[in-house]
Amino acid sequence: MKQLIVHRDGQPVAVAARIVSWLLVALLTAALFSFAFSRLQYGWEWDAIWQYRQKFLKGWLMTVIISAAALVGSLVIGLLTALARRSSLLPLRYSALLYVETIRGTPLLVQILILFYVVANAFGVENRYVVGIITLSLFAGAYLAEMIRSGIDSIRDSQLESARAIGLTRSQTYRYVIFPQVVRQLIPPLTGQFASIIKDSSLLSIIAVSEFTLNAQEVNAFTYSTLESYLPLAVGYLLLTLPISLISRTLERRFYFAT
Repeated sequence: MKQLIVHRDGQPVAVAARIVSWLLVALLTAALFSFAFSRLQYGWEWDAIWQYRQKFLKGWLMTVIISAAALVGSLVIGLLTALARRSSLLPLRYSALLYVETIRGTPLLVQILILFYVVANAFGVENRYVVGIITLSLFAGAYLAEMIRSGIDSIRDSQLESARAIGLTRSQTYRYVIFPQVVRQLIPPLTGQFASIIKDSSLLSIIAVSEFTLNAQEVNAFTYSTLESYLPLAVGYLLLTLPISLISRTLERRFYFAT
């Protein structure tokens, strides 16, 4: 029987060897944490936590909703900002540059506080969920804008010249020549960005958005069971981010070989 072979980085690796390696890593990790927790003098109170299972579930679902909405918003903001960075109108270009550098150069926690307690308050916006989604969208949009801009800049000048030679307008060039190639490059890092948005959404608890982290904090305050409250939090985030990370690596390999 032929041995199953997969290819990674140009070198054949036996499937059985990979499975054994992963099992070994999992066993060592499990042994390490089992030993650490066995040395912990702690009275576990899982019964008290179980009573708040619905609160954990509602917070987890709210995190999914907020993250998905922020991902869509960040895509729109990132695309518009990337196009503004390439605009011939200098005030528009410099405004986009200022936005990107400001967002990337300041902590998300500070941005949340300023946008909610200062900016949103000035405009009479009281819905903390809307402000939270907008803040995450602005934060992720700045990074996506740079991804999109770098993708556009990677298009060879010969392709743009060919598009002009056959009579394509600027908008048609973006639509038929640039964007299809940029989208192919953007899909893998976009999945990774979604995982980052999910984790960053935990900071919205600072403005009392009832998402996963805040609900876990409230359960801890009700039960005084710190580890029992935060361990489900870690598991819940892993259930969201781990599949996304695996999908991201799969897409990176697929689109790498397609190019």
